[in-house]
Amino acid sequence: MWRSAAHVRLREVPGVCVVQACGEFDADEVDLLLAAWEEADELALPATVVDLTGCVFGDSSFLGALLIARSRHLASGRRLVLAGPLQPKILLLLAVSGTMEAFDVTENLAEAVIRGTA
Repeated sequence: MWRSAAHVRLREVPGVCVVQACGEFDADEVDLLLAAWEEADELALPATVVDLTGCVFGDSSFLGALLIARSRHLASGRRLVLAGPLQPKILLLLAVSGTMEAFDVTENLAEAVIRGTA
């Protein structure tokens, strides 16, 4: 029996929805992120911080999920901030795809939360 080690947790801090993604994300786990975006939309807080410090791998479906989150946040006038430090494979994915500049990326979670509430 196959079981994914990836997990996504969502919590609220004042004014910010924090989505923590850990593990390896490919097409089999992308629904975890899409469900988190649904919850973030329901909360409708001014910002969502995606904590990627524990995310060690992401493929094109992972990138697609991040771009969906970006699009949804832009459309609703909310901020989306990615919290690092990003793992090497995530950095490579964003660099090779040319999407790094599309995201607001911070060095750590505390900075991301501050930026999200600014």
